[in-house]
Amino acid sequence: MSQITNILVCGVGGQGVMTATEILAEAAISLGFDVKKTEVAGMSQRGGVVTSHLRFGRVVLSPQIVPGEADLLIGFESAEALRWSHMLRPGGVALVNSGRIVPPVVNLGLFDYPEDPVARMRALGLTVHAFDATSLALELGNIRLGNTVMLGACADRLPFPAEVLRDAVLARFGTRKPQLVEANREAFEAGRRAVAGEAKAV
Repeated sequence: MSQITNILVCGVGGQGVMTATEILAEAAISLGFDVKKTEVAGMSQRGGVVTSHLRFGRVVLSPQIVPGEADLLIGFESAEALRWSHMLRPGGVALVNSGRIVPPVVNLGLFDYPEDPVARMRALGLTVHAFDATSLALELGNIRLGNTVMLGACADRLPFPAEVLRDAVLARFGTRKPQLVEANREAFEAGRRAVAGEAKAV
């Protein structure tokens, strides 16, 4: 990665996209990085599109990621990952939740859901690691753990140890709901295993 790390997180409202970006930012801040982030939420409480730009490094002047410069694309929803795939730099990596979540605009007939978004991304020559974070969260007993699964998935792709991000996750939930600490620890490690296993399979 370059001196500045660019991460684009995208999904639909209710998936925890903004919370995940905040936790990534907190992890980077804890190591002394200059951090800038910005969010765009469209009906975020109703399943609308949500994107977050996160940039960190020694000195960061702008929070906005320019198309073609994202090191990591973290797609909480695969169709949204496809839609934002142009943001990846050459050699960048997409980590995508393959669990399908159809947004209201599709149910209303305003847009068609793309056929196999992950395959379409790979056809563009992109490096994509896809896994069903939604199912993993459900297996752990709480669909809201999906954002922690996704954070675990990106943990080994950052310019600092995975444990730094894990500790930021546990600190966030430990202060609010101590009973969820162990569940989030398990979800984080499940995400790491999922992307490692998918990478070996590709």
